[in-house]
Amino acid sequence: RYGLVAYASSLDQIGPITKDVTDCANILNIIAGRDEMDSTSIDKEVPDYTKSLVQDVKGLKIGLPKEYFVKGMDPEVEGAVKAAVKQLESLGAEVVEISLPNTDYAISTYYLIAPAEAATNLARYDGVSYGERAEDAADLVEMMTKTRSQYLGEEVKRRIMIGNYALSAGYYDAYYLKALKVRRLVKEDYDKAFKEVDVIICPAAPSVAYKIGEKIDNPLEMYLQDACTVPLNLAGLPGISVPCGYNKDKMPIGMQIIGKALDEETLIRVAYTYEQSQSYYQDRAQLGGK
Repeated sequence: RYGLVAYASSLDQIGPITKDVTDCANILNIIAGRDEMDSTSIDKEVPDYTKSLVQDVKGLKIGLPKEYFVKGMDPEVEGAVKAAVKQLESLGAEVVEISLPNTDYAISTYYLIAPAEAATNLARYDGVSYGERAEDAADLVEMMTKTRSQYLGEEVKRRIMIGNYALSAGYYDAYYLKALKVRRLVKEDYDKAFKEVDVIICPAAPSVAYKIGEKIDNPLEMYLQDACTVPLNLAGLPGISVPCGYNKDKMPIGMQIIGKALDEETLIRVAYTYEQSQSYYQDRAQLGGK
């Protein structure tokens, strides 16, 4: 993570965006492994992820969590993801319905932990050591105040305020500490599920992408778009999102595949198998030219 802006230290990770699964495997070969500039990186031998680019899901067990397919989800998204799972089933995978009962608490847990850690990390952007510095300040306090007022965005300020509130005296135990306990429950849900299945599949988001700025005035609705992705982030698990169709407006729909910790090889194999079975893969290859 060296070189990234620190946001939430227990959650931060690099998520590359690539044109296909093959490029994803190639990028992972480069970024995985021990980095002397990042004390949180794992000193573990890195496999060649390109060797997982094989079309074979025979015998793999896919978990379909009932909590991810609930009332309020875009029916086109649900339909596309379930059709993709059927496709993988036709290629030899076994589909098992599973339960992740603490999923409902993941969003509120995430949006306590992440802002709390962000409030601490982003405190360094004060115009003294990091970032831009506001001009025409009478003293140090005014300079810091002007700097953070001018150069931090509204959403960043909102999260800093939420985080400082959650960590403040009298509220730490009620909010941040309790969120850490719920985080453990979310992880235990996955641990139990992975005793039965090899991967878990669900939508990448409950709806298709929205326009830039469309939900900026409704932060709660914006945060709910993360309902499918933050639980595995809390649990420290790898995930990959692959296109699995389009809605009636030709907006892409994403299917998320979640794996066991340090089992990216299986994720790549499942994602690659599905990708290669779809005609859109060949169609999309022509869009970018060379």
